[in-house]
Amino acid sequence: MENTKNNATKLSELGEFGLIDYLTKNIKLRHKQTIKGVGDDAAILKFGTKNIVVTTDLLTEGVHFDLIYFPLKHLGYKAVVVNLSDIYAMNASPKQITVSIAISSKFSLEAVDQLYQGIYLACEKYNIDLIGGDTTSSLTGLTISITAIGEIEKEKITYRNGAKENNVICVSGDLGSAYLGLQLLEREKMVFKTNPNAKPKFDGYDYILERQLKPEARKDIIEFLAINHIVPTAMIDVSDGLSSELLHICKQSDVGCKIFEDKIPFSPIAKDMAAELNIDPTVCALNGGEDYELLFTISLDDYNKIKNDPNITPIGHITEKSLGLNLIARDGTEVPLKAQGWNSFNNEK
Repeated sequence: MENTKNNATKLSELGEFGLIDYLTKNIKLRHKQTIKGVGDDAAILKFGTKNIVVTTDLLTEGVHFDLIYFPLKHLGYKAVVVNLSDIYAMNASPKQITVSIAISSKFSLEAVDQLYQGIYLACEKYNIDLIGGDTTSSLTGLTISITAIGEIEKEKITYRNGAKENNVICVSGDLGSAYLGLQLLEREKMVFKTNPNAKPKFDGYDYILERQLKPEARKDIIEFLAINHIVPTAMIDVSDGLSSELLHICKQSDVGCKIFEDKIPFSPIAKDMAAELNIDPTVCALNGGEDYELLFTISLDDYNKIKNDPNITPIGHITEKSLGLNLIARDGTEVPLKAQGWNSFNNEK
């Protein structure tokens, strides 16, 4: 990549995933303890008989959150949860976190306290220890970086690259709600800018607002899988939209997939909001992101164990690579899936 003014490549041309591929393509692992490095939801390190899982995530004001409508306590909670979700996506159990913040002088001590109340609440709910971190000043606002550490037995480790032909594709919970919650918040923000005295129209939409402002990591799904002796063949959390996550699994597993639009789970409230905003809920599920549900593949032998669970929905199956990644629409037409999740390097959201 040229670093001259005239030939400079814009990061928006690569997108987030393209930049990650570029930055990591020459990484070489030097230690036998590094079982898995970049390329999955978390890294796997082996020390003695323990397999340690490590992941980190960054949230930046103005990019990942807007403090006009994002309560600091909710933000602290969400910052922890999004990291725990990556640990669960490896079929692992989180144990510790570190928290680092860069914060500007516009914040009071009381504001910082609110942020940490949310962090402590998440630690309490998920039985996590806060073991350290760092603080520094910022000229541009608030940035939060959290590293989560967990552990897992070797035989239960689940990567993105293990999906096999005829595996069943499953997803927990429902999709698209977080994106629709964000759209509702952005709509009311624009109304507020025009008329500061206007009352926000949030009645009846608590669920999708909570999905955006205070999501939960699917610890319950990992517990269900363990109780039923299911080890998924591949798994990832839905942070960037269903299409992007399926692309990750299929690319790394060297397979294709077929999912069915009428099988994608939606909450009734999300459907109502989509209709009100004149948005196709399927597009929200495929490209919206931030649902933090678990997308995973299982063998046909395990299908009967999950088919009646209300928290898990089979949405399709893995195919051979040559068939590509496809969505079967409600009218029966076949539509190629593309990763069109949010690109943080674009100027527009």
